[in-house]
Amino acid sequence: MRVEIASYDPAWPDQADHEAGRWKTALGAALVEVHHIGSTSVPNLAAKPVLDLIPVIAEGVELDSLQPAVHAMGYEWLGPHGLPRRRYCRRSSATTGKRLVQAHIWSEGDSEIRRHLAFRDLLRADPLMMGAYETLKRHCASHFGDDPAGYCDCKAAWIANAEAKALRYLEEDGT
Repeated sequence: MRVEIASYDPAWPDQADHEAGRWKTALGAALVEVHHIGSTSVPNLAAKPVLDLIPVIAEGVELDSLQPAVHAMGYEWLGPHGLPRRRYCRRSSATTGKRLVQAHIWSEGDSEIRRHLAFRDLLRADPLMMGAYETLKRHCASHFGDDPAGYCDCKAAWIANAEAKALRYLEEDGT
């Protein structure tokens, strides 16, 4: 899969809301909320045109029990996919095979949710950080366009530093 960076699409938030509605219908009371994360959730930020969502699942619900409902929505279930407390799923276009949505399912209260939201909110609030991230993403895509893992590795240290900064801001604000 080639790494493609597209200009910001103002339709992404509405698409994420629509997809969140599908999750609410499919999972009912097991679903607490759905967060739109990743670059498509940051206004004016160029991004891979793939929505990233965090479906937050109620405490006490076994994540793997959701697999049949998630499959019924057209998602591929990949299990933890490298992160033991997460369940990763993706949905692709039936006609083109192009990935449309990635879902990172976490149980309510998991610290990973806060980390993702802090990073998203930092990029939304700080135009300089957002611009630096976009520049980095374009650089990494130009060097690792045919290597998605290399693309992710290229961004990893910058993201880790930005996440740490975002979490420090949260701690200082007492939230």
